[in-house]
Amino acid sequence: MSQDFKQAALDYHEFPTPGKIGIEITTPASTSRDLSLAYSPGVAEPVREIAKDPENAYRYTAKGNLVAVISNGTAILGLGDLGPLASKPVMEGKALLFKRFANIDSIDIEVDAESPQAFIDTVARIADTFGGINLEDIKAPECFEIERTLIERCNIPVFHDDQHGTAIVTAAGMINALELAGKKLEEASIVCLGAGAAASACMKLLINMGAKVENIYMLDRKGVIHSGRDDLTPEKAVFATETDKRTLEDACEGADVFVGLSGPDLLSPENLLKMAPSPVVFACANPDPEIKPELARATREDVIMATGRSDYPNQVNNVLGFPFIFRGALDVRASAINEEMKAAAVVALAELAKQPVTQEVLDAYGLDSLEFGREYILPKATDSRLLGAISYAVAKAAIDSGVARKDMPANYPLS
Repeated sequence: MSQDFKQAALDYHEFPTPGKIGIEITTPASTSRDLSLAYSPGVAEPVREIAKDPENAYRYTAKGNLVAVISNGTAILGLGDLGPLASKPVMEGKALLFKRFANIDSIDIEVDAESPQAFIDTVARIADTFGGINLEDIKAPECFEIERTLIERCNIPVFHDDQHGTAIVTAAGMINALELAGKKLEEASIVCLGAGAAASACMKLLINMGAKVENIYMLDRKGVIHSGRDDLTPEKAVFATETDKRTLEDACEGADVFVGLSGPDLLSPENLLKMAPSPVVFACANPDPEIKPELARATREDVIMATGRSDYPNQVNNVLGFPFIFRGALDVRASAINEEMKAAAVVALAELAKQPVTQEVLDAYGLDSLEFGREYILPKATDSRLLGAISYAVAKAAIDSGVARKDMPANYPLS
């Protein structure tokens, strides 16, 4: 990152007003009557109605279109545990993306908690304020306990985007990449380098979409996670397979897919050469991938490559998912974001990449043409059709799976 860009980033966050989000008034507040309706004595009427029936909070307050972005700052981007206050620019950025892409109001909350249980208790006690909760930048393994417990305690969607947002976009791109490679997910041999929150969620969702757990070789710092190891957390033990493979070199032999959620330059050209024909490589470590696309393509012309970076084709970008997933969940007042809703988002996202690319996308990226293929397996973030396609798919899945408390809105699909 150049010094000029670093300074531009700081200036962006400081000027013209510090931060990236604000609060706006949505009703008239000019006259004495306006103020008497907004506050005392008029405000007593919706208070009484909500006391009679808590569901009336969705009628008379902003709850139904309000998402909290909450972190304890223990895993900020690739920077590590820098504390809750240091995570605030990231959480504000997530709130900005909610508003920009799905017109969802969002507020960031940074929690200084001495333990996972203290964090859980804090979030659970304020949950009624919101229509949904987006957990962010919480380290593994405590993120698993935090999300699982909050889902049990809250009656609104709780979604750890580092896990499930990454998994949904990864799965959509993977399905399309394998199709282009002439392979099937249920038959693919998959190497996953990394065993943290994102890696576990990605592999679980791929299994739900059809991949076989016995075909997945997940690696942590000690090597392949296999059934003979006695040092595995419950989250890792799910992926322990009966195998004699022990190293990344072993796992790559004949593999169809490599998913990297680890660190830079960990997939060598030698290991890439060991993979099956038309290998699919998702090197998602940021900012430096497990193998640079230039090196991967120089090593194998048949590779189908994705990264987490915007300056290469096929960016695995969470913004393709979370704003629209929450939009669909909020609009049918879902009590959770369940596996059916995640799978629906995967399918909708994968299918959109196969549709003709609109002029707005071409103009945004300065392109003359773009079509489904090895360098276009996922939609671009500026594709306005994401809003309609994913929110509708998620809302329908919520209704069909029984977690929605409202029917499909009359204005769906959104445009």
